[in-house]
Amino acid sequence: MNAALPQLGAAIIFFGGAWPITKAAMADATPMWFAAGRAGLACATTALLLVLLRRFVLPKPQDWTAVLALGFLQLGLFFALTHAAVALLPAGRTAVLSNVVTYWLIPLSVLFLGEQVSRRRWIAAGIGMSGAAVLAGPWAVDWSERGAFLGHAMLLVAGLAWSFAIIASRRWPPRTPMLELLPWCFGMASVLLIPLALVLEPAGGIGAASWPFMIYIGLIAAPIGTWCVIEVGRHLPGAISSVAFLLVPAFGVLISNIWLGEALGWDVILGGGLIMASVLLAAW
Repeated sequence: MNAALPQLGAAIIFFGGAWPITKAAMADATPMWFAAGRAGLACATTALLLVLLRRFVLPKPQDWTAVLALGFLQLGLFFALTHAAVALLPAGRTAVLSNVVTYWLIPLSVLFLGEQVSRRRWIAAGIGMSGAAVLAGPWAVDWSERGAFLGHAMLLVAGLAWSFAIIASRRWPPRTPMLELLPWCFGMASVLLIPLALVLEPAGGIGAASWPFMIYIGLIAAPIGTWCVIEVGRHLPGAISSVAFLLVPAFGVLISNIWLGEALGWDVILGGGLIMASVLLAAW
């Protein structure tokens, strides 16, 4: 478990900071094309890196369940839903709701993996969910506004897709090291996202102003952050990893407030404090 903690820290930084960057990129890009470009660039980057390291390999038959689940669910469907949602909602809210896998992962881990969750970790999950609810601030949303309900629904489904991907990768763990499977996972995501972009956004694309954001996410944040998130999900118990992932949106909200000027109020302070307390209680 200790070996996964540095990867958790990297995931928090790269994924939490990615949502404000993605929100800024939407000023000159359409959601599906940005998601497809992110996955395609990450696929090419990880493939080239593994070729240079002489570690580029074909997945073994036992690897394909994890590759398909992670590629289509955690990367493809998750990217499609969250990028569409971030165009409708504030980046901080997207960071919170898309990464709150607690409401899905703990019951799914109990149901499909037979995990035993202690009372303390159920309490920690409840505290963390309370913090996420405070950060999301549903009482501050104008639900009559066009796209508000749809954006929130897409984020909840995105969290479910991510949770199922984690369950699949733990139920049928790959034989090949996860780093060597990343190009194939991003490739599966691209297979899903490119047709979606062509059908849903035939006149869309990525403008010149958004390419610096695309290069950072595609070359650095997506490959490193995704590898860290997958490894954390595979090696930490569901009750711990689902609560620990709440630190990702907390960091995302903080960056959104600093960079994009999204309001920093009592809800951010209280919600962040509750999430920190839940993580400490779950890991204790």
